[in-house]
Amino acid sequence: MKNTLRKSARILVLVAVVAAVVATLVACGGGASKVALVAYSTPREAYAQLIPAFQKTDTGKGVEFSQSYGSSGEQSRAVEAGLPANVVEFSLEPDMIRLVDAGLVDKAWNQNKYDGFVTKSVVVLVVRKGNPKGIQTWADLTKPGVEVIEPNPFTSGGAKWNIMAAYGAQLRQGKTPQEAQAYLADLFKHVPVQDKSAREALQTFVGGKGDVLLSYENEAIAAQQAGEAVEYVVPAETILIENPLAVTTDAGTSPDAKAFYDYLYTAAAQAIFVSKGYRPVVEGVAGADKFPTPEKLFTIGDLGGWDQVNTTFFAPDGSVMATIEQGLGIGVQQ
Repeated sequence: MKNTLRKSARILVLVAVVAAVVATLVACGGGASKVALVAYSTPREAYAQLIPAFQKTDTGKGVEFSQSYGSSGEQSRAVEAGLPANVVEFSLEPDMIRLVDAGLVDKAWNQNKYDGFVTKSVVVLVVRKGNPKGIQTWADLTKPGVEVIEPNPFTSGGAKWNIMAAYGAQLRQGKTPQEAQAYLADLFKHVPVQDKSAREALQTFVGGKGDVLLSYENEAIAAQQAGEAVEYVVPAETILIENPLAVTTDAGTSPDAKAFYDYLYTAAAQAIFVSKGYRPVVEGVAGADKFPTPEKLFTIGDLGGWDQVNTTFFAPDGSVMATIEQGLGIGVQQ
């Protein structure tokens, strides 16, 4: 009888131990959360540091990530078409609005103290080491023999920023809207190739094509950090770039998505962005004072806002850029 009781007790203890092990495995492994991050092409290197840094925090422990990068417009359309996404970052606001209109991002996405933007930058002129063509101003881009590398404005958010920087710079110089549009037409006669994204355009330039690249300041810094023989000029007249971030309505299936979103606005995360060449949206971040303030900096709001700009400059039929592209024999891509 005693042997039977001892045997039964051992069985109960064994069952309890097995149950505890199973519960631990479920808690530690089986229940791990996964955040799907979908972003435009350029912040890949920043997220390569941001994600591990987040995973070292109390809220980020055990959180796994899937990541997708590409041209801003294509990424936005992919999410609209069903690409899984919990956190999205794009080059420009209209790509976020597409997801708002599709019911995939809440209408209040831009109601935080940073208006929904997570990083800033400016459009710069990237040149080869030593600046052999002596490029300093927008006028230098249309001189005979100068090749300009610029992405396709109908696929790349960066290309749109570049175009509006070039257009707005002409206005800041006192030219009329008609003269500014004529400048764009002249500028694109100097563009030999139009890649899909800002990152592809950078690769084309560092691969040896062109004399100057229109690009984000952070891309120029990234190229320098990668050891590429490039310099960059911040023109006196340029545009402030603001990059939107949001949690999608699908984030309910990933409870850690909001925690990662919140983390990206911490001083620690913003410092990582700064180290990769982005201007922070959070004040007082270490290293932010290294960025020069252009003499005649302007915003997309100064040019009418994205609703007006997209219709006037980037609509597939009859817009400024559609007309310029068609005049050059280039089809309008969407």
